[in-house]
Amino acid sequence: MTEWPAGAATGVGSMPGDDIVEAIATVFGELPDLPHLPELPARGAGADLVGRGAGILVDLPVELAVSGWRMASKAGHAARRTADLLERDLDALTDYADGYAGLLKIQVAGPWTLAGEIELRNGERLLTDHGATADLVASLAEGLSDHLAELRRRVPGATFVTQLDEPLVPAVLAGSLRTASGYRTVAAVESAIVERDLRTVLEAAGELTVVHCCAADAPLALFRSAGASAVSLDLSLVSQADYDDLAEHIDAGGVLVAGVVPGGGGDVPSVEEVADPLRTLVTGLGFAPERVPAAVTLSPSCGLAGATSAYARAALRRCTEAAHKLASG
Repeated sequence: MTEWPAGAATGVGSMPGDDIVEAIATVFGELPDLPHLPELPARGAGADLVGRGAGILVDLPVELAVSGWRMASKAGHAARRTADLLERDLDALTDYADGYAGLLKIQVAGPWTLAGEIELRNGERLLTDHGATADLVASLAEGLSDHLAELRRRVPGATFVTQLDEPLVPAVLAGSLRTASGYRTVAAVESAIVERDLRTVLEAAGELTVVHCCAADAPLALFRSAGASAVSLDLSLVSQADYDDLAEHIDAGGVLVAGVVPGGGGDVPSVEEVADPLRTLVTGLGFAPERVPAAVTLSPSCGLAGATSAYARAALRRCTEAAHKLASG
C-alpha cells in the first residue's frame, strides 16, 4: 500500500492566470512532495469546477445554458471546449512530468456537487431526480476511472492521489439548496445515500483519495466512512464540535489536509503563524506533537484562482516551508 507522505504540502487545485505550463511549473516547483495538476478557471467556461467535472462524464452530455451547465441530447460547443482544455492540460503535464516519479494529485468535482449544480433539461437541479442522480454517479465513476487510466499512461512513474471537491455536501444533507424557482428547497438527501454514492466514486479513484469541502459543517465522519484517505478542510472552519470525528479519522490512519494559508489578499503568514495552530490542534485532539507530520498535510485554505501569481507562488512555498518545519520538530 502506498503511504501518504509525511511532512508534505499540496494545493487545493485552482491557480491564477491562463497559462497551464507556467501553472504546472509553479506547482511542481513549490510543492515537491505532493504537486497537483492545476486548474485555471480564468480561462472561462469548461475550466470551471463544474464544467471540468462534467467533461469526464461518460454518456451524459452537457451543454452550457444561461443559468449554468445543463444536461443535453448531445455535446455542444462548450462541452467540446471543455474537452479541448483538458487535453491541453494533459499534454502540458505529460511534457513537464516526463520521468517524474512520485505522488501527483488531481481534482474532480464530486458527485453531489455535480448533482447540485448541473441542471436537468427543464432547468431544475439534477439532484431533484433520483434516477438522474444515480446515472450521474455511475457515469462519474466510469469517467474518473478512464481519466486516471489516461493519466497513468501519460505519467507512468506517478502515483495518483484523487481529490473529490464536494463544497455542496453540507447543503445537500441539510436540504438548503434552492429549486429553480427559488421559492422552495430541494429535499435533504439521507446521509447513508450520500455516503454510498461518494464511496462508489472513491472506489473508482483508487488507493489514495481526498474529499475536499470548503464549507462549514463538513461531515467528517461521513467522508471517512465513505473511504476517503484524507479530508481537506479550511482550518478556520474546524470547530470544537469536529474534534471527536477528526480524532477518530487520524487515529484510524487518516490524514487531515489542513487549509492554513488564505487564498488571497494581504500578506502570506509566517512559517510560525502557519505551523503553531496545527501543533495546537493536534495536541488538542489528544495526539503527541510528533504525530503532526504523518497526520497533517498543509495547503492553502481554498483555491488560488483569485490571487495574484506572486501571492499564489508564495502561498504554496509557505505551506511547504511550514510542513518541513513541522516534520523537523
